[in-house]
Amino acid sequence: MSDVIVKDSNGTALADGDSVTLTKDLKVKGTSETLKRGTLIKNVRLTGRTGEVECNTRKIKGLVLKSEFLKRA
Repeated sequence: MSDVIVKDSNGTALADGDSVTLTKDLKVKGTSETLKRGTLIKNVRLTGRTGEVECNTRKIKGLVLKSEFLKRA
């Protein structure tokens, strides 16, 4: 991977395998799902792009989220 540092909404650096919580309700494009504020997402993976992480939720696999809506748990 590259040397990209991904930070959450509070400025804390994120790493592979971290758990995060959502700071805002997010509608997922292409589905009828809405991820609610406070949802815990475990084991995020860094994508190598600034401000993005990849994760899986119960119903959605391979989801890419912007780090500005995440807070490290």
